[in-house]
Amino acid sequence: MVGLFDDADVLRFTRLPDPVPDGYEREWLARYEDGRRDGSREAFAAVDDDGAFLGLALAPEIDREAGEAELGYVVAPAARGRGVATEMLRALTAWALDELGLVRLTLIIDAENPASKRVAERCGYELEGVMRSVYLKQGRRIDAELWALVRRTPRAPGPAPSG
Repeated sequence: MVGLFDDADVLRFTRLPDPVPDGYEREWLARYEDGRRDGSREAFAAVDDDGAFLGLALAPEIDREAGEAELGYVVAPAARGRGVATEMLRALTAWALDELGLVRLTLIIDAENPASKRVAERCGYELEGVMRSVYLKQGRRIDAELWALVRRTPRAPGPAPSG
């Protein structure tokens, strides 16, 4: 993960602080461990058949009561251009819909990140709009696009999934 935090594209197109403070990876992991315990966030490492790290598939915000989650993905530099982001998002989307039973999934994508927008489209997400000047990063305001996928058929009633 530390390699991701040093990558110029990861720093540019994610909400990671830039520069990344010392010890940030431990804080980040602790937040996701806490979120896993209380069901409010989740992170999965993507690896290839040989165990090499490909990236992260993330649910930085899960609202089980509302049936919604924000999802995201970060691809390691060596794995880019091989369809890894698309596969991660497809798997993450299936997990959120099938395992968690969520209804609405969102992606927040930097408006200047065409590769990520193509991934969203390939996975069935639709652009809902642009959030202008939504983040301040390195002294400049960032526009981000809101993409969403909404479950078209309601989930059968039953017990809430455990996670």
